[in-house]
Amino acid sequence: MGGFFGAVSQRDVTLDIFFGVDYHSHLGTRRGGMIMFDEKDGFQRQIHNIENTPFRTKFERDLADFHGCSGIGCISDTDPQPLLVRSHLGLYAISTVGIINNADALIQTYFSDHGHQFMAMSSGRVNATELAAALINQKDDLVSGILHAQEMIQGSLTLLILTERGEIIAARDRLGRLPVLIGKNDEGCCVSFESFAYHKLGYQDSHELGPREIVKVTADGWQTLSQPGKDMKICAFLWSYYGYPNSNYEGVNVEVMRYRNGERMAQDDKERGVAQDLDYVAGVPDSGLPHAIGYANASHVPFARPFVKYTPTWPRSFMPTNQNVRNQVAKMKQIPVPELIQGKKLLFVDDSIVRGTQLRETVEFLYESGAKEVHMRSACPPIMYGCKYLNFSSSNSEMELLARRTVQELEGDEGQKHLDEYADASTQRGQCMLKTICEKFGFDSLGFQSLDGLLDAIGIDRDKVCTYCWSGKE
Repeated sequence: MGGFFGAVSQRDVTLDIFFGVDYHSHLGTRRGGMIMFDEKDGFQRQIHNIENTPFRTKFERDLADFHGCSGIGCISDTDPQPLLVRSHLGLYAISTVGIINNADALIQTYFSDHGHQFMAMSSGRVNATELAAALINQKDDLVSGILHAQEMIQGSLTLLILTERGEIIAARDRLGRLPVLIGKNDEGCCVSFESFAYHKLGYQDSHELGPREIVKVTADGWQTLSQPGKDMKICAFLWSYYGYPNSNYEGVNVEVMRYRNGERMAQDDKERGVAQDLDYVAGVPDSGLPHAIGYANASHVPFARPFVKYTPTWPRSFMPTNQNVRNQVAKMKQIPVPELIQGKKLLFVDDSIVRGTQLRETVEFLYESGAKEVHMRSACPPIMYGCKYLNFSSSNSEMELLARRTVQELEGDEGQKHLDEYADASTQRGQCMLKTICEKFGFDSLGFQSLDGLLDAIGIDRDKVCTYCWSGKE
């Protein structure tokens, strides 16, 4: 997906940008970038590939060359950025988070006949941030341009712009699918995806942008340039998976939400009378752990860690990009604690089940280590649709998704007409899907959190939460 951090101050903010961006490393694995602005020396920029080396390691050597009282940086799971753009709107740096599903159509409609050109990447695709900047530049000022770009893009667009005046323009997606927060201290302000990133740097909460809101941030404070809209569809996966435990979105803490979510799953299992005879409840590291703690607290079954991840050399489970290597790395990282597995009845909670690539290996690993029973719970409903708005659960085909693939195996094209039933464990079709996945992967039982349970755990107005990947409803 990606994340960003920016700061404007009366003092040099190079280290703030460095550490602020580094604290977004859980959001992306491909590219990292920093760009600083100094009134005398102008912009200084660096972009690195971080697929096999963390942001911190790659950028430490660049710190001596950076200086300035304002800057922005990003972690990107897609294209190299931030970009430096020169246009009739001036010279500015831009970083974006989101997805442009209609990129080819936009290029064809707006640029192909007017002498425009884009730098193509090795894949032949256009850098999404460059395309966003081109749309912004069609208007006479940055604010109008941002609003225009957000309207034209099918997907989502959240961005930071650093101007040659040393100001930051921050814009949240028009439906607020991702958060943008402002922190403040005595010397300046910062803008961040994750709130904990600036708390550690000595900034205090000042403002959370509303959907579609655009603000100007200076060392003296922030000013709204375009008022927020009324409609919001913030991504539910921020709480269930993507977000860091210390973060708060729309006033709801990630870790607390995950505890509530696990508690609700345990209550539902108790009402159904399933998986009540257990030795331990465990979480699939890392983001499954708090959901499992909530489940254990509510079920009064001891929480344990029957296996741990070996992370010193492979700190992030979603790299490298090669799927075969990734699968082997995932297997190598699972280190068992035999005393907590042998002869034990275990229930594991994972943050989600997307493609099911590693599920079979995980359960085989546990049975090979001596487990008596293995029960699996997903902290969110079955994923039926690839995400259209961010990069989570995006795929070449929705048949790559375990739930959709299972429906197709069970009932063919007819089953695709009844996805709502398959997603509901109380229906005959829902029970059939659960049974089929259990048999395929060797679980003693399988359960998915209900959509109602997940939304209750988040606790904000459910009409303001995006649940497209589960419900297919926009």
